[in-house]
Amino acid sequence: MSELQMALKADQSFIELNKLLQVMKIAQTGGHAKIMIQNEEVKVNGQTETRVRNKIKKGDLVQVNNSSILVQ
Repeated sequence: MSELQMALKADQSFIELNKLLQVMKIAQTGGHAKIMIQNEEVKVNGQTETRVRNKIKKGDLVQVNNSSILVQ
């Protein structure tokens, strides 16, 4: 399992889940991210997440496929 980290910019309090998957190159497009989320392939803090635009904040752990992303 690869462990990745993503730092929010100083002016960001959150990033939407679908955009996080795109920025981290886990999803190729927004549509691909949406399908992954709707197919229940993504977990946020250990819970399956189906909200495409869920607000991911500092300290959240996103797991998808064989990757985990810690948001800082």
